[in-house]
Amino acid sequence: MLRGKEEGQALVETALSMSLFVVLMLGAVEFGRLGFAAIEVNNAAKAAAQYGSQDHARALDQSGMLQAARSEFVNPSALSMTSPSGTTGYACNCASDGSTVNCTANDPKSPVCPGSYSEVTVTVQVQTSFNPLIHVPGLPATYNLVGTAKQKVLQ
Repeated sequence: MLRGKEEGQALVETALSMSLFVVLMLGAVEFGRLGFAAIEVNNAAKAAAQYGSQDHARALDQSGMLQAARSEFVNPSALSMTSPSGTTGYACNCASDGSTVNCTANDPKSPVCPGSYSEVTVTVQVQTSFNPLIHVPGLPATYNLVGTAKQKVLQ
């Protein structure tokens, strides 16, 4: 019975398994980078909401909220604020039943809540795009990451 030499078999198996291991590790690194970027976007939104929740004037200061978000983010120039938009940056609710009431930018304490008080909240939404280092065919070249935070404004 003729048997071939098996001297290089272990080396070939190691080379094949190491190439698969390297591909798996690169995928894990990319997934970790994506997770880190998502956490950073949420932290930036939280920083902006905390800035806006200090008082009623800051709840309308969109440029200040954006600056607070950018100071928290790793790449400040890549971050943009998608909300609040328009003239008001907050909403008012009655504390007793949670119903929404109208409040104006000029007088946030104007809503009347029978038997209760109004709670003013600011909601901030920021976004950025994430570009993976390794582009896999069939997957997007960039990912849009959105962070949202909601905070009560101090009365």
